[in-house]
Amino acid sequence: MRSFILGFVTGATVLQSAAALPSARLMATCIAAALLLLAGARVIRPPAARIAALAIAGLLSGYTWAAYVAQTTLAPSLDARDEGRDVRIVGIVQTLPYRFDQGVRFDFRVERSLDAGARVPPHIVLSWYAGMHGAHQVVGDVQPGQRWRLTVRLQRPHGNANPGGFDYEVWLLEQGVRATGYVRGTEDDRLLDSFVPSPGVVVERVRATLRARIQHALAGRTYAGVIVALVIGDQRGIDQADWQVFNRTGIGHLISISGLHITMIAGLAGWAASALWRRSFFTGAQLPLRLPAQKVAALVGAGIALLYVLLAGFGVPAQRTLYMLSVVALALWTGRLTAVSHVLCAALGVVVLLDPWAGLWPGFWLSFGAVAVIVFAGHGRVGAPPAGARGALMVAGRTQWAVTAGLVPLTLLLFGQVSVVSPLANAVAIPLVSFVVTPLALAGSMMPGPPGDWLLLLAHWTVEMLAWLLRHMAGWPGAVWRAPAPQAWVFVLGLGGTLWMLMPRGWPHRWAGAVALLPMLLQVPDRPRAGTFRVTAFDVGQGMALLVETERHRLLYDTGPGYAPGADGGSRVILPYLRMRGIAALDGVVVSHSDTDHTGGALAVLEGVDVTWLASSLPGDRAIVRAARRHIRCAAGQHWHWDGITFETLHPTLASYDEVQLKTNARSCTLRITNGRTAILLAGDIEASQESSLVLGGAERLHADVLLAPHHGSGTSSTAAFLAAVRPTVAVFQVGWRNRYHHPKDAVWLRYGALGIRRLRTDEAGAVALAFGDRVDVTTWRAQHPRYWYGHESDRASTAEAARAEAEDIGNANSTW
Repeated sequence: MRSFILGFVTGATVLQSAAALPSARLMATCIAAALLLLAGARVIRPPAARIAALAIAGLLSGYTWAAYVAQTTLAPSLDARDEGRDVRIVGIVQTLPYRFDQGVRFDFRVERSLDAGARVPPHIVLSWYAGMHGAHQVVGDVQPGQRWRLTVRLQRPHGNANPGGFDYEVWLLEQGVRATGYVRGTEDDRLLDSFVPSPGVVVERVRATLRARIQHALAGRTYAGVIVALVIGDQRGIDQADWQVFNRTGIGHLISISGLHITMIAGLAGWAASALWRRSFFTGAQLPLRLPAQKVAALVGAGIALLYVLLAGFGVPAQRTLYMLSVVALALWTGRLTAVSHVLCAALGVVVLLDPWAGLWPGFWLSFGAVAVIVFAGHGRVGAPPAGARGALMVAGRTQWAVTAGLVPLTLLLFGQVSVVSPLANAVAIPLVSFVVTPLALAGSMMPGPPGDWLLLLAHWTVEMLAWLLRHMAGWPGAVWRAPAPQAWVFVLGLGGTLWMLMPRGWPHRWAGAVALLPMLLQVPDRPRAGTFRVTAFDVGQGMALLVETERHRLLYDTGPGYAPGADGGSRVILPYLRMRGIAALDGVVVSHSDTDHTGGALAVLEGVDVTWLASSLPGDRAIVRAARRHIRCAAGQHWHWDGITFETLHPTLASYDEVQLKTNARSCTLRITNGRTAILLAGDIEASQESSLVLGGAERLHADVLLAPHHGSGTSSTAAFLAAVRPTVAVFQVGWRNRYHHPKDAVWLRYGALGIRRLRTDEAGAVALAFGDRVDVTTWRAQHPRYWYGHESDRASTAEAARAEAEDIGNANSTW
């Protein structure tokens, strides 16, 4: 059945790259073909043909199963008429709430809508912000299992769409969430029942209790979030800077309830149960004669593993370990010897059966990849290691080497970087976290009073010392090796080389495997040709961020907004894209002005990559200016040349810095970039007055093929005179989906359309890629990478576009300019 399971996983993963779900007829055909192949496999004689038949049957089954689950999950949806309006609902808090400075976020199971005609999906995610209707409004103390009556505003799932970025829409789909929104905070909102029991909310309430216990004992402590993650798997309290250190040192897999932790706890529980059972719990009963102690140990270990995995929130690494332990326990109970490959495949199949989207996430591949590498590296070894500590160290060292080397191709493919210090960091962190911190944290969180507090403090002190060491390692030169995500043939070559290196001693020319890795490790980021340049306008929500690339230089214009504490356009969009491309340095960063939708990701970018200089209109006392290696004040007249490309600053004037009454928008750094044949104008948030000044200062300097719509298409910008001077053929509107400013304004949108300008909205198109040569080539992320879960958004965007087109026809007919 291994070939069937591998085919099943492949089929489910293939479905996730589909632009549309298959029809019912195609699904029925796939199932019929799979059944025929399964029936035929019983009589097929050649083993290779039988394996192929089972694999194809598995592929068809996995594809169909994933499509069926996707269709079922997509079915409950929010009616477009209910988006953005107040809806009263009653429901139950389903999961552990996430509390942040401005409020709380939680999953909500809707029981009924109190407004006639409103169709609300059963599973939604809500945020409850402080001060929604007044500075003194208090956010409700929501806890798992509570029943609330709330007035909410909802929208259908939508997320930013960028190369190398996190796909929020499919993540919500995987959770079964079909709408997101926020609590309006009206007087009608109230708690109806303090606890409505169900198996899921009981587990979540226990998790909430343990989290509160830890946070109280470690109040104000830096790494309380790490202790919470190790006990209940909730990683949301870990600071972004700490994650950067953990990832640079390659120990991020330990900062949660990992497979190693679950195996250790299950093993200890099984050992204790076996010992007590053998001694008949110190009674005269001869229990081992009734049931072998090994079976009792397997049952207890699997049960404890299940409880621990429930505490972990049922993440993929935890699931994988639980299913593997369960298969081993089942094999022991039934008296059937099971090969490791059977156990691994069984766990793989169960994970994908329960979650067809699991293959979309790096953790899935790294988790199963690590176990597969360990099994492969240990296969064929001759002779047992020496007894005692020396033998244990040899096994641990061999295993760590296998995992580190074996996952290099996969890590580069998924993250664009590999931690060089990972073997050393893991050699210290694995025993400390697994055998010291985790047992102390578990015992301390479950013991009441001072003894538990002392254990938690000891666990925290250990993490603190480990973090101090890891920070030093992360700061070493060359701690991380960066390279672009490899092409398919480079990845296959590197994977083959890795497997060759991991062959047993005596295998011929094992060193040749390292040579096969070189093309992957020595890749360099692709660059535009001489005399051309590229611009990537990121989908960062309501904000701006664009990457400009010439043959040998790179410039970032604005850095996107801040989303929440520790989350911003820099850490969530820009840095993942740069890592995917293998870009470790920027020659320059321009922060147009001080509004947070332009500066939100600046500090993350300055910390995450090497930046030669920063240009901005920010005051000198800002943290962003202080963090820059070199700061330049934007001023009209500045210009420079990179690889045949001319960069010219058109605004603001130096004199404007002395005008204290000016708004920050009025000092937006405005940049024109050209190769002499095509050009782009980046106008920041300038408004009508600044546009008029630019036109009066020389309209011929403003012409550009592409215009970054000033102030996101605000009604205060994009005047007719300015657009007539620029004469763009393409306009890019960097806006957030259903943003509260209603950008772009309808009148401005129509104005661009009346001039025949092609308009692109990042909230609808995703990231926009522009290639400037003799002409401008435009591609958009959602159009280049269509997925079936974008379908509802595409329908809605098409409807909105049709409405706009109708309005434009009327506007064009009545236009006087």
